[in-house]
Amino acid sequence: MWETLRKEEVLKELKTDSRHGLSEEVVRRRQQEYGENKLEDKPKESLLVRFIKQFNDFMIIILILASIISAVVSKSQGENDYIDSIIIIAIVVLNAIMGVVQEAKAEKSIEALQEMTPPKAKVTRNGITNEIRAEELVPGDIITLEAGTYVPADSRIIESFNLKIEEASLTGETEPVLKNADKICKPNTVLRRYEQYGIYGKHCCKWSWESHCNRNRNEY
Repeated sequence: MWETLRKEEVLKELKTDSRHGLSEEVVRRRQQEYGENKLEDKPKESLLVRFIKQFNDFMIIILILASIISAVVSKSQGENDYIDSIIIIAIVVLNAIMGVVQEAKAEKSIEALQEMTPPKAKVTRNGITNEIRAEELVPGDIITLEAGTYVPADSRIIESFNLKIEEASLTGETEPVLKNADKICKPNTVLRRYEQYGIYGKHCCKWSWESHCNRNRNEY
């Protein structure tokens, strides 16, 4: 929707002002309505579920079947030699345990980094620009983006100067994308063609100016 509107129309739709931003009263109301600007945390899986998921692999299934076939053949021939089967199962179980441990360590590392470096946003409210936690942003906030920072929320760019944003994960291009605040997209335009849009989490590579938050992460 927002990509098909002129920036003046977007400002009017979100009832905000490009120079003064939102008032504190409006911010409080929208925070109650939309919640925090972050994705809801998914419930953590139990160790048992994580362990079982380690067996959801084609090669692992083949190994398990091989051990079962080896045991059946040994039993049918009256040899009762299950050493090969036991070794295969032991390797599979050990691999699963190591997988669970590595996933748990990676998850804890990510959580620690998120706590150490909470994302910030430079936002204008009541005509005053301050730096706040990105989680406190609401739709209609006026955000200032600068080189070296990350886009704190999906945003419609309303004013820019040589703004380039790294969007390789969307476009597949190694070069940063030059943004254009006056660009208007046709309906059903693919996301990577949004030249007037800043996507959450993407890196600003060159100087920019103002954009405004038009979607709270909690809306996804």
